[in-house]
Amino acid sequence: QVQLQESGPGLVKPSQTLSLTCAVSGASITTSYYSWSWIRQPPGKGLEWMGVIAYDGSTYYSPSLKSRTSISRDTSKNQFYLQLSSETPEDTALYYCARSGGPRVGSVKGDDYDYWGQGTQVTVSS
Repeated sequence: QVQLQESGPGLVKPSQTLSLTCAVSGASITTSYYSWSWIRQPPGKGLEWMGVIAYDGSTYYSPSLKSRTSISRDTSKNQFYLQLSSETPEDTALYYCARSGGPRVGSVKGDDYDYWGQGTQVTVSS
């Protein structure tokens, strides 16, 4: 059974950098074909795709967030990470990590992802 578990600070001050971890169990993040995404949902809004790291380490980002976003991984820990800089209150959201077959760039369709984490709430406030 594949499981994804997000973790992070919960509360971030404006202008700081958010760092989140997605710990994966039951599957390797280097297994060919699969990709690992970060998706968020601000309160009262729809899902927003942020970026993805593929099995080979290649990354793709949302154009609207690309300048502030970095996705990386540690294959020895089977974890991947999100860093989002210059945080503002508009970055307050429930952040998810998810697995897809191939890098579904830009997709928030449920059918494109077979496993999701439970989500971690991030609030940006002073």
